[in-house]
Amino acid sequence: MSSHFYEVALFGEFFSRDLKAILNRITLHSESSHSMHSREIVFEPLDAQPQREAGNDAVVLRARKELDEPGAGWVLYAYLKPESARVHPEATVRPWATCQVVGDALSFASALGYLRRSQIYKKGYVFRRGTLVIQMFQQEQVDPKTQEPIPAHADTLWEVEVKTASPIRNTQETPLSQSVDAVLEVQLLMKGLLDLRRQDL
Repeated sequence: MSSHFYEVALFGEFFSRDLKAILNRITLHSESSHSMHSREIVFEPLDAQPQREAGNDAVVLRARKELDEPGAGWVLYAYLKPESARVHPEATVRPWATCQVVGDALSFASALGYLRRSQIYKKGYVFRRGTLVIQMFQQEQVDPKTQEPIPAHADTLWEVEVKTASPIRNTQETPLSQSVDAVLEVQLLMKGLLDLRRQDL
């Protein structure tokens, strides 16, 4: 058994015209929902390119802040490369760690030797279903002058992420297969409306 914590996830996307039908179906099969508006900044190590050239995978840091929650701090996530599709063909399973950062997460990431790679804003909905969180959002572009979000165009694709709400350990009490089954259940519920699949990020 590994000492890693893992995230189990499936991903999908759809056009705006299907929003109502998909929203209705997910709402029907969820315990709760609320709107979301978040800012995410992705960092990679200064030596990410040489690491890749040497055949190693750099640990990517993702800083996330909820904009709808006044006073919400940054949460920093560290992701490793997803496990191979041979081991987990049905869902994306990847080691991850999360860390609440008090103060300036961006300076903190820089101090760790990380560079800012990209920034996005996500706006949409979050649903809870048992141990899973389902995020449904459109990406907003960033105004280069103000760094503020520009509302998404009506035709912008919607993205869906179905994933474990908190990091899980692969133990006898909580085998990873339980979480894989949980995301596959959502895949089945959405069949015919939304194609959810594993992806290597």
